[in-house]
Amino acid sequence: MEAEDLELQEDEQGLYEHHRIVVDKGQEMIRIDKFIVNRIQNATRNKVQNAIDAENVKVNDKPVKANYRVKPFDVITIFYAHPPSEKELVPENIPLNYVYEDDDVVVVNKEPGMVVHPAYGHYTGTLVNALAYHFQNLPDRKQMVNGEEISRPGLLHRIDKNTSGILIIAKNELSMQRLSKDFVDHNLDRRYVALVWGDFEENEGTITVNVGRNLKNRKVMDVFPNGDNGKHAITHYKVLERLGYVTLIECKLETGRTHQIRVHMKSIGHPLFNDNEYGGDRILKGTTFQKYKHFVENCFEICPRQALHAKSLEITHPKTGKKLKFDSELPADMQAILAKWRTYSTAVKP
Repeated sequence: MEAEDLELQEDEQGLYEHHRIVVDKGQEMIRIDKFIVNRIQNATRNKVQNAIDAENVKVNDKPVKANYRVKPFDVITIFYAHPPSEKELVPENIPLNYVYEDDDVVVVNKEPGMVVHPAYGHYTGTLVNALAYHFQNLPDRKQMVNGEEISRPGLLHRIDKNTSGILIIAKNELSMQRLSKDFVDHNLDRRYVALVWGDFEENEGTITVNVGRNLKNRKVMDVFPNGDNGKHAITHYKVLERLGYVTLIECKLETGRTHQIRVHMKSIGHPLFNDNEYGGDRILKGTTFQKYKHFVENCFEICPRQALHAKSLEITHPKTGKKLKFDSELPADMQAILAKWRTYSTAVKP
């Protein structure tokens, strides 16, 4: 019998499967693309060949060509995209803020408040509904969400509903395969800007603590310093601007765990400003003066979400191989509260 196991990648890489197959000693020598199509449910020759072209298929830890003939005891590893969803996706004419587009990728600057993909309670009005309207024949994917099969055409990663910023979408299967591999291998540069509570003694630092579902409340994440739960997560941060009771920072991700920046910053005592899931939606630093309380509450009203923006993304283009960097301005709500904090911190030195 062949040994085969399947690992579902979570978080921003949650759209893909990882297969490992040890070929049986009695297996005849056939082309690897044919072998995989016969072995894996819902695999097609075209998808497999694209995965092979993107070097997402390896035999004994080495990339192979489509005409490679499998041999007994070969160890085949496959980073392969999910098959199309059977759940109907309703295209919606929702305007998108385009940063870049060519024949292979499209980059958008997502507005805060927009859900990225349909899920329980959000089957319409999402980024994916908009993509289905504006683009034809995007490489489609599915993922099981709360027991339902959800379609996610073109998506390579995602950000939270109330996080704004840069997202890249693959326009064809080859781009999906190559860029998805870069996400998993961390061969790209993702930088976020966040406003957090408190000041830092240092100008920069790194948080390396496992992140996983909270053991009591599965809707939020938690850190596991002993590594007994969760997944390895690394966030690099540096101070951009000190504003007294709050600080503007840049975060560079090495991993892409759910809520990674939000839970990592909370773990070191600096929750994101107005993050209602991780304790940032109340006054954590400052004075007891009523005027200050009104000032902070006014900031909460102006930016009614966690103050987090996916500012830039640098990739290797899946077809040309050139380095491309996409950048975006901070959204209006974050610019507004930064202006208020700059004025306040100048007038009142903590």
